[in-house]
Amino acid sequence: MPGLATIIAEIAAEMAEAPHRGMVADYIPALATVDPRKFGIAVVEADGTCHMAGDADEAFSIQSISKVFSLTLALGSIGDKVWERVGREPSGTAFNSIVQLETEAGIPRNPFINAGAIVIADMILGNHAPREAIGEILRFVRSLAGEDGIFVDGAVAAAEQETGFRNIALANYMRAFGNIRHQVELTLGVYFNQCALAMSCRQLALAGRYLMAGGINPATGHSVISPRRARRINALMMTCGHYDGSGEFAFRVGLPGKSGVGGGILAIAPGRASIAVWSPGLNARGNSQLGALALERLVHRTGWSVFEPVVGG
Repeated sequence: MPGLATIIAEIAAEMAEAPHRGMVADYIPALATVDPRKFGIAVVEADGTCHMAGDADEAFSIQSISKVFSLTLALGSIGDKVWERVGREPSGTAFNSIVQLETEAGIPRNPFINAGAIVIADMILGNHAPREAIGEILRFVRSLAGEDGIFVDGAVAAAEQETGFRNIALANYMRAFGNIRHQVELTLGVYFNQCALAMSCRQLALAGRYLMAGGINPATGHSVISPRRARRINALMMTCGHYDGSGEFAFRVGLPGKSGVGGGILAIAPGRASIAVWSPGLNARGNSQLGALALERLVHRTGWSVFEPVVGG
């Protein structure tokens, strides 16, 4: 089998020639102008070796991938009380759907759909001012990656605030059920800013290492979260990380993964690698078309799917 660096270079070359690249998220003006020809991939192995190809060092809006980090923060802050306000089941509906909230008393199905992530933002807000809560999220992600260059893209955050009518509706609806505890505009301020985090594939793969390593940041040796909770976050990424396309992603890729409408995907090969891909064009379910294809090819060539049998184990 070719070495990992060769595999990644080959996949990047294949993606450069791919004819069907999906459509960028044009409902957020700041994302509508991103070049759909962009593609980046970064893989950080368990020993810290980082392989990159394409536009892997170009920052992009990670959008809903940020929900992985906000969930980790909330679990570290209030523990399993998180699950009193957010469920753990796949939604089977679009990421911004409101339909289940009425029949389920304002409790979102999981923390990775928009409604669930808004509740998580409400938890992080706690007794902080919104600016302090946003700063906490930014510091956390920078510490995970060991990179100070990660930032909140103000233009993207402002665009989300101006066009986020569905998210405003979701937050108000959950407030009516008592599942949003702060003023809606304050909670949404945290949510919109966390979604506007800008990172490169390299930085994102570095930030995801703790989920590869049982909750430990391999670069520092410090515990980010308990092994049990890291395992459970990975489980939620597998079952809920691609919205109503999660089953298809598990079927084709077989790794825990979280997508964002900026075109990024963070995927975890437990014990082996933290992987980030970026291609701005989305499929019909709001997930990166070439990002998912690249991960499918990576797993096929490396055997990293969690469903692969262990040989000689």
